Amino acid sequence: MPSTAGDTPADGEIVAAPFPTLEQGETQPPLSKNKLKKLRRDKAWEEGRDRRKELRKIKNKERKERKRAAADNNAPSEATQEKRKASNGAEFQAAKKPNHCRSVQLPISFVLDCGFDDLMLDGERKSLASQVTRSYSENQKALYRPHLFISSFKGHLKERFDTVLSGHHHSWKGVRFLEGDFEEAAKQADQVMKDDQGGKLAGAFEQTRPAQQTEEGSGSGEVVYLTSDSPDTLTELKPYSTYIIGGLVDKNRHKGICYKRAMDRGLKTAKLPIGDYMKMSSRFVLATNHVVEIMLQWLEVGDWAKAFLQIMPKRKGGIPKDGLTIPDRSPAASTNDGRTDNEASGRNQGKGETADMDDAESVQDKATAENMGSGEQRPPQSEIIGQTDSIR
Repeated sequence: MPSTAGDTPADGEIVAAPFPTLEQGETQPPLSKNKLKKLRRDKAWEEGRDRRKELRKIKNKERKERKRAAADNNAPSEATQEKRKASNGAEFQAAKKPNHCRSVQLPISFVLDCGFDDLMLDGERKSLASQVTRSYSENQKALYRPHLFISSFKGHLKERFDTVLSGHHHSWKGVRFLEGDFEEAAKQADQVMKDDQGGKLAGAFEQTRPAQQTEEGSGSGEVVYLTSDSPDTLTELKPYSTYIIGGLVDKNRHKGICYKRAMDRGLKTAKLPIGDYMKMSSRFVLATNHVVEIMLQWLEVGDWAKAFLQIMPKRKGGIPKDGLTIPDRSPAASTNDGRTDNEASGRNQGKGETADMDDAESVQDKATAENMGSGEQRPPQSEIIGQTDSIR
């Protein structure tokens, strides 16, 4: 307990010294020279506050006037301004990307046959899911858009879309998912193309409209399974027709399975005319989404050479025929692994071309699916993806 006045402090107890006060008649000690200088500086600073404010306003005004004068001196003449406005408008129209335009629905259908679920390993299913996602993305961005169907959508593939990819495919537009096989998808596509909203002849179809008037009137078409084992070559895409692309990443284990599948069902088969426009030192590999992109490009320009040169990855090692030049694109690794035109395989995956499409691809195709579900454009896709038996 602290001591009170008059008490003797206990041992060890700290007692505060009394605060000194001025007795009546005593004066405060004089200030030091440093203290007096500081007080004078503070007083001068306060007295000059208003003047400093006025000087700042004047400097700001002068700076703005200098900027305005410099802009006026560098300004072009009125004639030059008019020319720039005209040229800028033309350049903007020329540089305008197709995906900023409203896409046109065409009376043609693409079916991705995903009925090979039991023939693929987990890493290959991841790759296929990524290719399906990118195919949808490219179709959404296309200037001329076909009807897109995903057949045999079940099993492990559907489970991956529902879980790892968070079910974002449910918000996709312009695509139909079917548990039934590609024949059921083709029948449904035929009905869709004949509806009022089935599409109109435009793009490449507009260029050949006179030859297609009969097909336009009757709504007739054909069903073609794309496979590089076919003896027939696809010369053009026809309206009111359905083209089936096999979705199989098999690492070359199941050779010719797509061709056999089509022949067992009695369907017409064909292969893309890659060999007619590209010189190949060996056979060729294409992913499902690359096949879709090439066909989308043909629907826009009506020229296989331009479609191949625009879409074909440089890493595939193809050389254009007859003096055709490949558009300048970012460099990628070239490889030839001994497969034909669009024959599916993933053999180069083991050589580091595509790794095994495990965690990295899981993150990538999930992010892409999320972008598609929210209506955003996906980021630029990588060419390093799993190979597929898409047109074998």
